[in-house]
Amino acid sequence: MVLASEITQVTRAPSLPDPDLPLVQAAKEGSITAFGELVKRHERQMFRIACNLLHNREDAQDAVQEAFLKSFQKLSQFQAKSRFSTWLTRITVNEALSKLRKEPVQWSSLAEERRDDDGSLPKEIVDWAPSPETQYSILELHEILEKTLARLRPGLRAVFLLRDIEGFSLEEAAQSLGLSVSAVKARSCRARLQLREWLTCYFRNHEHPPVSQSHTEYLSLGA
Repeated sequence: MVLASEITQVTRAPSLPDPDLPLVQAAKEGSITAFGELVKRHERQMFRIACNLLHNREDAQDAVQEAFLKSFQKLSQFQAKSRFSTWLTRITVNEALSKLRKEPVQWSSLAEERRDDDGSLPKEIVDWAPSPETQYSILELHEILEKTLARLRPGLRAVFLLRDIEGFSLEEAAQSLGLSVSAVKARSCRARLQLREWLTCYFRNHEHPPVSQSHTEYLSLGA
């Protein structure tokens, strides 16, 4: 499990030339050192993504190792149509989802019943934000969010993690997951609304000391 303190949204810089391309080219030409540098650059983020999908450190480590092995084996297929990190993320997410498929889980009926690619938005769910007299520590909010994320079915969880935690753009998330931009938008909305619904139930059924306005805004999930 990734530490709660690590689950923070990453602000990504405007699109720039891919800094990995020189290393990728060197690795294609046979440089193991260059590929090793690519691993060092990206292993932490890939592990964080896999761990937040799988919620098991050992499985996440296995998924990341497999992802790097496959990326090395298929490096000649990388055509630089997207950033190397985006291509690597797609491989990592696929490995993590492959592990999840081997473990039957009952996912939310709300998420399962709706189609992903029609671009339609689900009905609005009541705002879950706690009343001003309820307060939670940032650490506790992280822990609550971690447990709630684990309930999302894999497809929605992957979109939420890339968009709202890793800070991927719509285009980057779409490329990483092999989806259309409209599908990413729809899944992102569904994930946020499902999380808000579950968090509403959680906060209504648990008693806590008062919450500050800043903490309420922290868990607004982009609403």
